[in-house]
Amino acid sequence: MGYPFMYGMDPVLMGISAVCLVLSLAAQWLVKSAFARYSRVANTRNLSGAEAAQKMLSAEGIVGVAIRRYNGSWLSDHYDPSSRVINLSPDVYDGRSVAAVGIACHEAGHALQHAQKYAFLGLRTLLVPTAGLGSKLGIPLIFIGMALGSLGLAKAGLILFGAVFVFQLITLPVELNASARAKQALLAHGIVGTGREAAGVSSVLNAAALTYVAAAIASLMELLYWAWRLGLIGGRRSNR
Repeated sequence: MGYPFMYGMDPVLMGISAVCLVLSLAAQWLVKSAFARYSRVANTRNLSGAEAAQKMLSAEGIVGVAIRRYNGSWLSDHYDPSSRVINLSPDVYDGRSVAAVGIACHEAGHALQHAQKYAFLGLRTLLVPTAGLGSKLGIPLIFIGMALGSLGLAKAGLILFGAVFVFQLITLPVELNASARAKQALLAHGIVGTGREAAGVSSVLNAAALTYVAAAIASLMELLYWAWRLGLIGGRRSNR
């Protein structure tokens, strides 16, 4: 939550910060709990995450996508559309659990989206530079505008920060669709079995989706707060 110490002990901002922190921690706990539980459940085909992702891509007729071990932080798995590379963390790349297979095939789901020109994925990719700029400059510009008494500058910062919320909002259908593609392909191509394995994949991917929901809610709450502080909604204009 952008620099609350620069804005005094505002109870509204403190309350929003607390709610966002709880949402984030709860979402992270659910992901870790689901992954830990199903990382102990082996998939019956004994496929590693990398092998499962490759099998899914091949079965769906997708070629030219590389799958690489990515030595990032825990569950830093992602698909890079610019290079057409699925980057998998070591636990997922080498893991032979239901959890590893689910995460790997979720990323393969993004490769399917890219190959099939899924509109929301393309839009999210286009918004990456603007969202990055907004995350760095949005809140500072709001503070500078308020300090200088320049509503125009503060509004510019709010618009930039709004781009972060739009990016996170568009991320929701992208991630949910990738998970839906993974769940369908895993069963259709016999990569996981029905029953406990399919339930485990759903549990892990549903928990992961909640992290994106929490991020979008946090951005929306902060966006509305600053719009309220600037008097753009709710009829309040800060003099501070």
